[in-house]
Amino acid sequence: MLSVQMLKPFYVKQEVDRIRIMLAYQYFSIHIDDKLYHFVPVEGREISINRDTKQIENTKDVLVFQNGKHMIQISILELMDLPDFLTHVNSIAHRYLKKKKPVNLTKVDRVIHELEMQNAKRLIDEALDKRETKKFHDLVWYIKDNF
Repeated sequence: MLSVQMLKPFYVKQEVDRIRIMLAYQYFSIHIDDKLYHFVPVEGREISINRDTKQIENTKDVLVFQNGKHMIQISILELMDLPDFLTHVNSIAHRYLKKKKPVNLTKVDRVIHELEMQNAKRLIDEALDKRETKKFHDLVWYIKDNF
């Protein structure tokens, strides 16, 4: 019997066309026949999800799991047969799929974008200093929606 014990991303990398869930030791473990196996970054190291189709792209990649000296190789396609694996992946990816796609910006656009974000953060600090809760909440939502 195969089941997912834990799946947490080491970090999530957002790209224009995909989201990459980067895996690391101690962040991903599975149970196989009542034995706990931990992910080892030997071969595959990520789960890549297409932003448009919301499907896992690298299904042929092989992930390696270790229990003591015993190692097992499992493809992402095999893991996709497990409902709890898909539940974990969807809960991680959902946060990033809701956000707007990052756009390939020119240098000038990137500078303007960065200045707008810095200004919004400065205004949040100002609202906190003046204890203006409505303004604070409005600005937090503005940053969440636009950056």
